[in-house]
Amino acid sequence: MPFLTASGHRLEYAWYGGARSDAPPMVMLHEGLGSLSLWKDFPQQLADATARRVLVYSRLGHGKSDPLDGPHGVDFMHVEALETLPQLLDRLGVHNPVLFGHSEGGSMALIHAARAHRPVAGVVVLAPHVFVERYGLDSIAAARGAYLDGELRAKLARHHDDVESAFWGWNDIWLHPDFVAWNIEALLPEITCPVLAIQGVDDEYGTMEQLDRLERDVHAARRLELTACGHSPHRDQPEAVLAAVTSFLAEHSLRTFP
Repeated sequence: MPFLTASGHRLEYAWYGGARSDAPPMVMLHEGLGSLSLWKDFPQQLADATARRVLVYSRLGHGKSDPLDGPHGVDFMHVEALETLPQLLDRLGVHNPVLFGHSEGGSMALIHAARAHRPVAGVVVLAPHVFVERYGLDSIAAARGAYLDGELRAKLARHHDDVESAFWGWNDIWLHPDFVAWNIEALLPEITCPVLAIQGVDDEYGTMEQLDRLERDVHAARRLELTACGHSPHRDQPEAVLAAVTSFLAEHSLRTFP
């Protein structure tokens, strides 16, 4: 994979799909334990379904990107959305993207659309976090046990060069006492582009209250609840996600630049 430098760190990235100049590219933002490779074949499926280029990258501390050089602060999602992501988009010449974010990546997509003061054609979020729920924190605490005593570490090590950086960078900040107050509801009304929010009814990291609050505060938001689906709709219900995304893009005429 190629690399670039953003916010002073080396990040891996990849493009999927053929070159198109008339459609805004999609930019994928991964989950808290995710990476470029953990998207598996979904970026190519997304590129094929939407007939546009798709950009994927691994954040600092993930995949083959540089490991973290210190613990995350409570504002790490804002830092990624408002500092690193704009630099990455500028270096790759990406303008007016459709942001596609999963979990933490969904939160970052919402923050960027609200506060980056850059054109965003649309946002698709899967299982986003807009506030911290005890329900989700209990699952994150359980993941710590699975990492220390189960098979989670070995599974993640296949996708992260520094698996300790990836796991503890995620787990430590979410379970930090100060993080329970993290909340982005105040910025949601500032989002002016259309938003599609998708969540599984069996999501182990968040309840439908996340979508309730997002839909309440984002004027141009629509939601999709998927049955027989957990925290990763693109893995559990890929066909439903692809159909919803293509319909969303067509509904809001996001096939060409405005």
